[in-house]
Amino acid sequence: MNGEFGRTAHDFARSQGLHPTDVQALVEILDADDGPVTPGMLRERLRLTSGAVTACLDRLERAGHIRRTRDSADRRTVHLHYASRGREVAREYFRPLAQATDAVRRRFSDAELRVVVRFLAAMNDELAAARRPDGTPPPPP
Repeated sequence: MNGEFGRTAHDFARSQGLHPTDVQALVEILDADDGPVTPGMLRERLRLTSGAVTACLDRLERAGHIRRTRDSADRRTVHLHYASRGREVAREYFRPLAQATDAVRRRFSDAELRVVVRFLAAMNDELAAARRPDGTPPPPP
């Protein structure tokens, strides 16, 4: 499943003239729970250099996927937002994936889906705990 999602994301990037990392940045911007994402936050989350983040954001902005705004209280702070045009392009591109997801989900009961969600949440927790801060894999047991 992760492989298929990855291939779809790469295909989307290619169709938009973007780098696969650009799609990761879009996901981070779209999924932000705690307010707008800043370039610094993106740098930390994607483990990129400042220069790489700037190049990524420039590509995304040129392609119409994001817009940058300055914070009204601190003009030095830049907030990143998913642009309306970019959202429409992504929605159209990923619609078949959403439809496929809905079709599969309808094959399972609510109780079965709760078990799947619990399993995936536990896997995410374990994988996050096993990940080293420097990004290298954990040593073998």
